[in-house]
Amino acid sequence: MDIGIIGAGAIANVMMERINHDRHENLKVKSVFVRNEEKYQHLEEEFGITLYTDLEAFLSSDIDIVVEAANGEVVKSHMPEVLKHKDAMLISVGALADGALVAELMQIAKHHDHTLHLPSGAIGGLDLIQNAQSHGELKRVRLTTRKPAAALSYEDLQSERVVFDGRAKEAITLYPQNMNVAIILGMAGMGIEETEVMLIADPNVDRNIHHIEVKGAFGRAEFKVENQPLPDNPKTSYLAAISILGTLERMNRHFRIG
Repeated sequence: MDIGIIGAGAIANVMMERINHDRHENLKVKSVFVRNEEKYQHLEEEFGITLYTDLEAFLSSDIDIVVEAANGEVVKSHMPEVLKHKDAMLISVGALADGALVAELMQIAKHHDHTLHLPSGAIGGLDLIQNAQSHGELKRVRLTTRKPAAALSYEDLQSERVVFDGRAKEAITLYPQNMNVAIILGMAGMGIEETEVMLIADPNVDRNIHHIEVKGAFGRAEFKVENQPLPDNPKTSYLAAISILGTLERMNRHFRIG
């Protein structure tokens, strides 16, 4: 599978390192769309890719899927056009808090017979949640996210503090940079209007910790994920980066689990 990436930041570099540099058997990054070609010129020689600054030319290049690895504004400005031409994978799921944008992307994907893939990102268990919700049998989904206090601008905090306890929809509005997990969890399950969220600022932790509780007709389940950050970008979850690679690999298999 030949891949095009929008963006050349930490996640894009992880992808090019793991796929091109390590010579992945079935995947290859061929095209990268950037705003500043001169700034990223070194990537062409380092990873054997071609840089583009024109979206039309990028989409016309020899790629099978586009991976967005930029930011929410790029999702809003470029993803509708991307889905008219290619299957796509979206990393900046914070943009999907905009219901009108979600509806637009779904309509375009259906009309042009393309698929928008959303990797699981910094958590797990989404397969169970989707299975339980397939017949509307979920009764409760609750996310408790514990973050380093400084990451939530509570540098002087001496003990943990609950900074939010309510529904995901409101949490996303109040903490848009910290609620990607709540968005993907809501989309997989009961929706952001019904998904419960507690956000804790904790001066005694050095990483993001997500605790997910699920109840339904099937029974109950709990998941806890403690995320290590990417070495090159402490703001990005290591698991979120490798979830992209895992999703791409599974798409290319003839034998799939789940």
